[in-house]
Amino acid sequence: MNSLTLMLVNRVVLLLILQFAIVNVAFSEEEEKKQPENSTCLGCHGMEGFAVPADDGSMRQLQVDKDKFNKSVHASRRCVECHKDIQQIPHRKNVDRKVGCVQCHRSVWDKAKQEGKTKEFERLGVVVQQIDSYMGSVHARPNIEDQSRTNATCYNCHNAHYIFPKESMERVERRLDIPNVCGTCHTAQKEAYLTSVHGNEVTQNGNLNAAVCIDCHMPTMHDIESPKNPSIRLQITQNCGNCHDKQLKTYMWTYHGQINRLGYDYTAKCFDCHGSHRIQRVDSLQSSVHPNNRLETCQKCHENATEGFITFHPHGNTHDFDKYPAMWIASKFMIALLAGVFTFFWTHLALWFYREYKDRKEGKNRPHVETDKLPEQYKGKHFRRFTWPWRLMHLLLALGVMILVLTGMTVMYADSFWAPTVMHIIGGPEVAATLHRVGASTFIGVFIAHLLAIAYCIIRNCKTWTWFGPRSLLPNWQDFRDAAAMFRWFFGKGPRPIFDKWTYWEKFDYWAPFWGLTIVGVSGLMMWFPEITASFFPGWVFNVATIVHGEEAFLAAVFLFTVHYFNSHFRPDKFPQDISMFTGAVPLEEFKHEHKLEYERLVKSGELDKYLVDAPSAPMTTGSKILGATLIIIGLVLLTLVVLGFWGNVFYG
Repeated sequence: MNSLTLMLVNRVVLLLILQFAIVNVAFSEEEEKKQPENSTCLGCHGMEGFAVPADDGSMRQLQVDKDKFNKSVHASRRCVECHKDIQQIPHRKNVDRKVGCVQCHRSVWDKAKQEGKTKEFERLGVVVQQIDSYMGSVHARPNIEDQSRTNATCYNCHNAHYIFPKESMERVERRLDIPNVCGTCHTAQKEAYLTSVHGNEVTQNGNLNAAVCIDCHMPTMHDIESPKNPSIRLQITQNCGNCHDKQLKTYMWTYHGQINRLGYDYTAKCFDCHGSHRIQRVDSLQSSVHPNNRLETCQKCHENATEGFITFHPHGNTHDFDKYPAMWIASKFMIALLAGVFTFFWTHLALWFYREYKDRKEGKNRPHVETDKLPEQYKGKHFRRFTWPWRLMHLLLALGVMILVLTGMTVMYADSFWAPTVMHIIGGPEVAATLHRVGASTFIGVFIAHLLAIAYCIIRNCKTWTWFGPRSLLPNWQDFRDAAAMFRWFFGKGPRPIFDKWTYWEKFDYWAPFWGLTIVGVSGLMMWFPEITASFFPGWVFNVATIVHGEEAFLAAVFLFTVHYFNSHFRPDKFPQDISMFTGAVPLEEFKHEHKLEYERLVKSGELDKYLVDAPSAPMTTGSKILGATLIIIGLVLLTLVVLGFWGNVFYG
């Protein structure tokens, strides 16, 4: 039977039914005013193949499956509650048919709230929330080509006659048809999706757990937006983790993931590497992350990427020795280093505080400066410990390190509650990266300048230079003897030891940056210039570099703002701060107490006067106290952020 014959038959049947309906409706005025029942509507629309000609000459299908409709959530609603413009049978022609899903659902919900039936209509409340989300979405906006209509209405996506209860089998099966529904408008995306691993699982295997359009593109119910929107790109990345939770977690440990977590989308996300609609299994030759294709994928962002990039582990972890041995070893080494350093120095710190505090309570400790014990000609004098170049380098180093800690730890602990706010204040990851490199360049510059100064001193004094003399910063056996004597004093088993020009803890503070710069600096430069690094090393070196860079930076930050601060400022003999690194000089009696061996040697040799200076001026002292207090406070704030980030990782990471 051709379409013309079918159309004629449909019209004849329709006329007969309409005539019958008109006769029955005309019996009384009351009957005439009654709205038709669903059975009346289904008398025509329930006919198999029921259709009418469309404007373009095709047949517009208007059949409603009665059995399916009766299983839907709208089965108890009358047709004319939605189709309000249907006022007579036969229907008037040339009427712009409108169905208002939004207003209908809102009206029913408002009525439910007025009648106190919100629990009875709880699901409707969710639908109204979805409506609010939809109204702000890209689908609710005017179409670019035809502003008289929206991009998509409710019934473009939901077949209003067949919306089934949430837990019903029909609703579950409806999920498999979602690609076809979305594909009605997004044809190119549908064709690509059907070739993907997700599409194959849906169409060939009927896998209800396979990702369909809404799993990726609908962040919270119905507020779907363009994937060009940065916030949506970030949300899609999170949505991938709804299925691939382990992969998302390991991705978030990388720099790419940390920047995404902070709310910025310019680094690589899941779909940048794996693809989106055409995504394939990772072992497929067509996959963009297959080893044969991975370099080309990396080069989309890293134009000069070399073969070394291929062996980078974007989802590596430190718990699987068999798969990632280098990462496992690096992680365990750094954990052991952290544990060893902090165990020793925090124990040292606590015992030192205990001993000085106890001695002070028992009256055994000296006042901060005992000027009455100085010879008359030395009263009011200070000993010059640091010349201006050393003080300047110390200040630059302190500022550089604080910049590094602020910018670096904000990225390292990107999942901390404070990190997004701090990153926003800084100006975003790109500004933070620039500041981080400025801080690193300052650190390296000071380090090189210091080495050059040492080299100059050695060359100038080559005839009298001694590598392990009392004025040398090189560790020697006396330092170990001093440390042992210090512990005896801590436990009340001996007197407080006396020291020469440099104490063992000052030497440790001096040499720690050499170790730190080697580890943090080299690993940082490797990540700063990845193309050069990958030209000489395999890609997994970046994974190792990331581990040691972050862990060593953590060690340096916590050590500086706890141990170094205590040794220099917070022990009872020094509290609240020691400003000698800013003024360059210390009271002579304090110097005599802290470095008695050097004091006695200088007195004996008659060289003491060469190092004596007047007390710093009042403005110099005040300025140094303000500068010192500012740096101490900044350091303690940074320490607080780092500790919060660390414990957040321990408990929630």
